[in-house]
Amino acid sequence: MPSVTSLTVLGAGNIGTAIARGLVKAGRLEAGQITLTRRHADKLKGLGTEGFATTADNTAAVSASDLVVVAVEPGQLDALLLEVGQAFEPGRHTLVSVVSGATVADIQRHLKPGVAVVRAMPNTAIAVGESMTCLAAAADGANGLALAETVFGTVGTTLIIDEEQMSSATALCACGTAFFLRAIRAASQGGIEIGFHSNDALAMAAQTAKGAAALLLARGLHPEREIDRVTTPRGATISGLNEMEHQGFSSAMIKGITTSAEKVDRLYSKKG
Repeated sequence: MPSVTSLTVLGAGNIGTAIARGLVKAGRLEAGQITLTRRHADKLKGLGTEGFATTADNTAAVSASDLVVVAVEPGQLDALLLEVGQAFEPGRHTLVSVVSGATVADIQRHLKPGVAVVRAMPNTAIAVGESMTCLAAAADGANGLALAETVFGTVGTTLIIDEEQMSSATALCACGTAFFLRAIRAASQGGIEIGFHSNDALAMAAQTAKGAAALLLARGLHPEREIDRVTTPRGATISGLNEMEHQGFSSAMIKGITTSAEKVDRLYSKKG
């Protein structure tokens, strides 16, 4: 099984730090084995107190680790790869990109031939070991893919997909975290409307959502099968469901996901 003893995250923003903290929480790596970079290193001071190595020197950080996660904004990718691309060594380094919209080919053109490149799309639930991470690589990237699967598999669930599906995976799994959180917020607001204090309503809504997801994952059934278990003729559940559909609940969720997928394809534009 592939192993990792050191990791660098180039661009330790929200998702980059979530990856780092998730791996530490899972016991996959110790904080001292992870190097985090940002252009303004002072923004990493808090992470330094957690034991992570922090620096603004991207090239040195690449040289310090065999596995490098690139987590910068799409508009920053080309400049970063121009800076550090030649520091990646074929046969040693694996580059895992979580940059939306940038293909394996887009990244490889900045690197020496033979550097393993994997695309990954985790979500921020990686910080608590519950990410849904989709992975993709070129036909010659099996070794890098196996390494990435081992690492990300310790902080949630992984799924290997075709690269052309990565924009869709970004919308459903990464953006989707926000969509489901918004649904939970709406449910909690409904709870307030019917008489619960806000803290209680949020706790009830969040746990109910967690339980519903756990049912699907444990039983492997279609959502409608589980819905049928809690709907009765002329009952309260079916009345509520029908009202939500009249108000466009499902259509709004579907449209939100498809709109996000379309946007992802436009986030990265080649500059070189």
